[in-house]
Amino acid sequence: MLVVLDISSSDVTTSTITMMEVLQEYLNEFLRILPTAIIALIVLVVFLFIARIGRNAAESLASTVVDDPSLQNLAGTFASVLLTVVGVFAAATIVFPGLRAGDLIAVLGLSSVAIGFAFKDIFQNFLAGILLLWQRPFVVGDQIEINEFAGSIEHIDIRSTSIRSYHGQLIVIPNADVYSSVVTVNTDGDIRRSAFDTGIGYDEDIEAGREVTLKAVKGCEHVLDEPAPRVMVTGHGDSSVDFRILFWTESPKSMEAVARDEIGTAVKYALDEADIEIPYPYRTVEFFDKTEKETGE
Repeated sequence: MLVVLDISSSDVTTSTITMMEVLQEYLNEFLRILPTAIIALIVLVVFLFIARIGRNAAESLASTVVDDPSLQNLAGTFASVLLTVVGVFAAATIVFPGLRAGDLIAVLGLSSVAIGFAFKDIFQNFLAGILLLWQRPFVVGDQIEINEFAGSIEHIDIRSTSIRSYHGQLIVIPNADVYSSVVTVNTDGDIRRSAFDTGIGYDEDIEAGREVTLKAVKGCEHVLDEPAPRVMVTGHGDSSVDFRILFWTESPKSMEAVARDEIGTAVKYALDEADIEIPYPYRTVEFFDKTEKETGE
């Protein structure tokens, strides 16, 4: 069945006029609020400029109080965020004259739950970063160990902590993970103690071996005299009496690594010169012919 629609020219003209009137109203409304929007934009730009100046001023002021660049950066961030928020409130008030600060706060309060769920991880890292910068369990330049990572701290900000590993890689760890993990700060003090394990044969004299080992360790350049190093018997191994050398060095990893190399070299040469054996594991292998036993031959 064929249906014929009869649309008169008057209806088309009326629809066109109505659409033009709506567009004209939108245009008039846009032109009406345009000057206000421009003023609000100018105010916002001015506050952003002021926020940058405020950040620099806050960092300069903080530098006179603390030497930690991370705390200085935190002070600048707070100043910048505060001035930016004030600028947004001022611009919103210009565009919407009837809007009060209390209304904006109420809107932010209603939307905070949704924002909190959406940006949960970001807020956790932000809060953890503030706590780390405020409590200062470690500072830039410290050498730390966290989980399977170890290295020197290069940067701490409100989102993450950057570590330069001893192999040269840059490791960026979210602050929430840093704050909730066990962190070992190797450079918290000026010196630290390390251990080196060695051993002598069962046929050797323990006290003679201890004396030779201790003398060799004390002769190492990077081993501190105070606290003095010690050599202790820690067990009876499969083929040796086990010694543990406890020694103190300066805190940086490089000092500990150099001292460990010196100890390993000096102790080996000293025990060889004293004709004291450093044994390697012995294994005794016995072979049995089971066929001979089973046949009775």
